[in-house]
Amino acid sequence: MPARKDVDGSESVPAFYGSELRWKREEAGLTLKDVVKDCFYSVSYLSEIERGQRRMPEDLAAHVDRVLGTDGFFRRRCEDVRKARRVGHADYFARALEAEQQAKTIEEWYPGLIPGLLHTAAYARMMVLATHPLASDEEVAVKVTARLARAQIFEEDHKTPMYWVVLDESVLREPLLPPEEMAEQLERIAELGRRRRIVLQILPRKSTPHALMMGSVTAMTFPDAPPLIYIESAYSGDTIDDPALVEKYRRSYDQLRAAALPPEASLAMVEATAEEFRNGKQAH
Repeated sequence: MPARKDVDGSESVPAFYGSELRWKREEAGLTLKDVVKDCFYSVSYLSEIERGQRRMPEDLAAHVDRVLGTDGFFRRRCEDVRKARRVGHADYFARALEAEQQAKTIEEWYPGLIPGLLHTAAYARMMVLATHPLASDEEVAVKVTARLARAQIFEEDHKTPMYWVVLDESVLREPLLPPEEMAEQLERIAELGRRRRIVLQILPRKSTPHALMMGSVTAMTFPDAPPLIYIESAYSGDTIDDPALVEKYRRSYDQLRAAALPPEASLAMVEATAEEFRNGKQAH
């Protein structure tokens, strides 16, 4: 059995919370299984909280306080952890933010834009300033840092989900960044594709009308929970878990994927376009 990896509580508020939970549990001589006995949560769920990877629900925190005799400490600190996780993100994105960290699969489509998980710093900054034009430099920096931190799910030490993205060809042909920065952004996407961290498809500009023309969609599945859909506009977002609606979005996404170019051809197109931007030869 591999050695247990200790949590560095100084890394973040969720990590501190998790390390305190583990310390209190072990001080009481209890296993994870002992603590979740007689509640609806699993051993793996509590373990992820101890590692700072998952939010503590208030009902579970109250249960933990009773089992460990911690006088309401973990229930009172729940809100601190929730706020810490949301720093740099809109409140309406909180549920989707946690969900993508636990997802088994993530499938995304944003008409004319690159989804946040794929952003470089330049693209993230452009998006933040577009929606918050009066934000201070400090506020912009916090939001950009928060966006870039989400991409940790693609790193080798993380349980990477199966990530599938369909990009509109207009993302390549109608750039929102200067050539050098656009080249860097496309090279980032290509690099993730070549490392087999993502599956990429390009929807040609001359494609037929489809159900998702008017809005974004993120579809997520989980090993231990029902699937979830997240939709977003400029200043609002909504998570959908109604099975009938989730199924409609799933069928629409499958139709979109069927209309897109194959992954290898899509990746080659992104790499070629990145090179054109690097060499100043992109079509106008």
